[in-house]
This record gives sequence, structure tokens and C-alpha cells, in this order.
Amino acid sequence: MNPAVSILTEIPEELHKSLKNYLETHPSWDQDRVFAAALSLFLLQNNGEQTSESSQNYRACARVYLETLFQQSY
Repeated sequence: MNPAVSILTEIPEELHKSLKNYLETHPSWDQDRVFAAALSLFLLQNNGEQTSESSQNYRACARVYLETLFQQSY
């Protein structure tokens, strides 16, 4: 089981409208899944360090990203 951390944040209204539209047209996705995919992709794309710890973090982010993308809803 993957532990979860709750985050409360404000987003621009335009993003909220776009997210709402996406969720209405993709019923297998929810807000938490979208945020996990977006955040993990951002971290993957902006990983600049090449230390052992950053390499472990990169692999962990990649795992979360792929699990989120290919998550099956039952």
C-alpha cells in the first residue's frame, strides 16, 4: 500500500476549469490521480542533480508516474 500525503493548494481559475472539464470527460480519472501524474512528471522533467539520492528519487517518481498512468479503475 502506498502512503498518501494530503496537500491543500490554490490553483488559478483557468486550471480549475480545465481540470473540471478533463475530469468530466475522463470518468476513470479523479483529481488525486491527475495531481499525482502531473507532479511526478514535473519532478521527472526537472531532475537536474546526479547524486545517489536524486537517482533514487528519480526512480521513485518514475514509478509513481507510471503506476498513476496505467492505474486501472474497477
